[in-house]
Amino acid sequence: MSGKDYREQTPPSVEVVIEIPRGSFLKRGSSGRIDFVSPVPCPYNYGSIRQYIGGEGDYLDAVVLGPRLPIGSRVQVNAYGAIGLSERFLYDDKLICAYKPITPSDRRNLLLFFNIYSFCKGLLNVVRWRSGRARCEGWGDASAAIARAAPIERARQHPKVGF
Repeated sequence: MSGKDYREQTPPSVEVVIEIPRGSFLKRGSSGRIDFVSPVPCPYNYGSIRQYIGGEGDYLDAVVLGPRLPIGSRVQVNAYGAIGLSERFLYDDKLICAYKPITPSDRRNLLLFFNIYSFCKGLLNVVRWRSGRARCEGWGDASAAIARAAPIERARQHPKVGF
């Protein structure tokens, strides 16, 4: 990293559209359609970055730390990292965004959440008769996650994801 610690780099700024407000039990996709009802509330605001297509062929996913934000909100935040998930033979990044730098405790909690989340998604896939493991691949760099995503102009299509 050219002699700099990851926390010293200027994080990329992104616009996130909130699809699942913090505390919601409803998991919605970028189309607004309900994917499933969770037995526990989502501890984070969850949304997408509409300028990029992620690894699953849907908009690039993003988590926004902080207070509950209304569904449909558009917020400009910094991306401090990314968590990778593998599911159904696909790799997908979740950008981790906030208004201020995240703490080591935030990072541990996010990794714990996504490990539990991927386990539950794996169970849901079994119930839906979908093959492939689901697992959390760990923490990564936000800029690298954005570089892996396809800009909408290059993708030449909006997402067509059926899950």
